[in-house]
Amino acid sequence: MQTINRRFYTLKFYHKRLHSLNYSTSNAPPDNRVFHKKSLEDVVLERQLQATRSIVVQVSSQKSFPELYHYCSTYGRIMGAHHYFVPHEDNRHYILLEYENPEEAAIVINCSAYNDEMTGVPVRSPFLWFRAASKKPLKRDIELNKVPSLCTVDGNFCVEQAELNSLLREATNMDEQLSVLYQNTKLNDLGVRLRFLAAFQVQQAMYGMFPLANALPFGSSVNGFGKMGCDLDLILRFDQECKAKENQPREESRLVFHTKENLINGRSQTQRQMESIGDMLQLFLPGVCHVRRILQARVPIIKYHHEHLNLEIDLSMSNLSGFYMSELLYMFGEFDERVRPLTFCIRRWANACGLTNPSPGRWITNFSLTCLVIFFLQQTRQPVLPSINTLFKSAIPSDIRITEDNVNCTFSRDFQAIGFKSRNKSKISELLLQFFEYYSQFNFHNKAISLNEGRALEKPDHSAMYIVNPLEQALNVSKNVSLEECERLRIEVRNAGWILESEVDQNHEHDNEEQWGLLSLFKTPENAILKPNAFFKPRILEVSDLFDKTEEPSNGKSRDFDTTLSVSEVKNKEVKHHRQNTKKSVSNDLKQIRLSASANTSSGSNKTMQLMSPTKSIRGGS
Repeated sequence: MQTINRRFYTLKFYHKRLHSLNYSTSNAPPDNRVFHKKSLEDVVLERQLQATRSIVVQVSSQKSFPELYHYCSTYGRIMGAHHYFVPHEDNRHYILLEYENPEEAAIVINCSAYNDEMTGVPVRSPFLWFRAASKKPLKRDIELNKVPSLCTVDGNFCVEQAELNSLLREATNMDEQLSVLYQNTKLNDLGVRLRFLAAFQVQQAMYGMFPLANALPFGSSVNGFGKMGCDLDLILRFDQECKAKENQPREESRLVFHTKENLINGRSQTQRQMESIGDMLQLFLPGVCHVRRILQARVPIIKYHHEHLNLEIDLSMSNLSGFYMSELLYMFGEFDERVRPLTFCIRRWANACGLTNPSPGRWITNFSLTCLVIFFLQQTRQPVLPSINTLFKSAIPSDIRITEDNVNCTFSRDFQAIGFKSRNKSKISELLLQFFEYYSQFNFHNKAISLNEGRALEKPDHSAMYIVNPLEQALNVSKNVSLEECERLRIEVRNAGWILESEVDQNHEHDNEEQWGLLSLFKTPENAILKPNAFFKPRILEVSDLFDKTEEPSNGKSRDFDTTLSVSEVKNKEVKHHRQNTKKSVSNDLKQIRLSASANTSSGSNKTMQLMSPTKSIRGGS
């Protein structure tokens, strides 16, 4: 038990410090205390401590909670209980219990037993199951124990598309739709708890040999931009001293640990270490299955599935810049409450019109889309977000972060020190329309996007889209995007702008059966408003394309010209007017051709035959 107490000392120390950060230490009255936004480091430490206080118990059903609570409350005070369901052939139900302190959760694990018919390796972990008792407690005893209600029921349930559409239709305006979309699709509290518990399981498994091991979640699981069901990104570090220990003075010891000398380069060493860790995960950790090692990638990772959490996990050991990027995105989301709902909407729109794809390729990614949103919010007349250079200028020595690859990830983590506050009062729906209008006119051909400078720069190479990596500025975040996909993005943002403009112009009450607002934006009609071939014109024009292919030539007369344009579906008045003028011009040209053809004699007939002969040969006519 003393070992357990030492393990959690640092986290308990930070838990007290985190509570002290919530309010200023001034002597102001309680009602006038100033609330401070937490940094991501503080949030992560708080969630890590929460994981040390928690266990996950598999039960037969949600109805088992009163009996489980009656049994587990004998080990300590239970602060909360959350139920979730994992789809499986035997219908797996789980309840997450959070105790008041880590020691009480550790006692529960130490007092747990192994199954008499156990066939696997005996491993201790926070994942347990509640077996039937030989003698069940009386209902009266359970009632006397005052069983509270579950904090969450079916907490990992993702809202179905039909139900979400119904909620969006019932909203009163587009701003409410944006809020409904965000609240019903974002990663909830239980989702975050389960992800930190998965990280704690890996960290706990490494603790015996690596007492300084730290498994840190990063990416969408912690930056506030994650949606329900998103994957978990983990980085495992063996040599990270806790800051609490670094800040404490200690006497220099004359006894020094022996360590294993690395005789190969760092990347190869990391790959070999990860190969061994992959074996450990697959052979010993409960719930871990389908382990895949992808060690030749630029950032070697281990992918696996956790069946007790219904979670896909990517584990790496050399991606600290990814964690610091998560800090940066977290801060941008905290600067203004409109940032995350706006990003969620644009990501869903991009998915609906096929701009993003779950498999890697030439498509734009969700991260690149998030960068586009942040850059746009830096460009508004009254900026909603500051540039990264503003954060860099506010940094102090304690904010210095340098990765093992010498990537400078230094920027201020203190919102008060940065002192940025937006004066932009636009509604989210107005910002959404402005986003589409901005990028429909953006010069992707010549300009690069820099979140660091907060402005467009000259493009350094010939990539179709260039977004400067905020932390590794020599890299292009969107290097994978093809020219066609970049052009398609410009077309789709123009289409979306027209849809939203028409929604604003209509400005009428909507019934519950009508597709309006965001639903009009998310639907994918069979015929797009604008097609890419409207912008990609062929360089060589076939003679046969000048004539109507539905009619056969008769009596040697010229064919009627097909005046149908590829943008006939466009509702824009200017395009319709241009089309009508084109029809008139073509009709007049045809009349002139026919008049000149009838007036000419033999020379005219020869010219006509020269014009018609390629057409016949192309079509196989005689």
